[in-house]
Amino acid sequence: MKTYATRASDIQRKWWVVDADGQNLGRLATRIAHILRGKHKPIYTPHLDVGDFVVVVNAAKIQVTGRKLDQKMYYRHSNYPGGLKQITLRDQLQRHPNRVLESAVRGMLPHNRLGRQMFKKLKVYAGSEHPHDAQQPQPLELE
Repeated sequence: MKTYATRASDIQRKWWVVDADGQNLGRLATRIAHILRGKHKPIYTPHLDVGDFVVVVNAAKIQVTGRKLDQKMYYRHSNYPGGLKQITLRDQLQRHPNRVLESAVRGMLPHNRLGRQMFKKLKVYAGSEHPHDAQQPQPLELE
């Protein structure tokens, strides 16, 4: 019996489309990160990007539990003194709804160049339209 080693030529990528309408933010983000890493495939290899592309629509209609809309904060810094900006989840969903899901998924991927490569396969849209019809994405069934 020989050990199987995945090569770059063995990787076949699929396109998935996910409707985020009414989905819980954290549970949806973990499922998407799982698909982006390729852990759903039998050829999963930790040091290779074997994952698939994921298109998320209706990101503005995502749900959270508890009082997270007002208590959860997003921070960014301009690298100047006093340049710390903060915004609540409620305001972030109104201004940039795609950034909420992107931030959650980015935190669940590896924090290195492999994770950045995986993150590029995520496409998030606030509305129900997306420009990836030519790739014929399959709907992803969420448990």
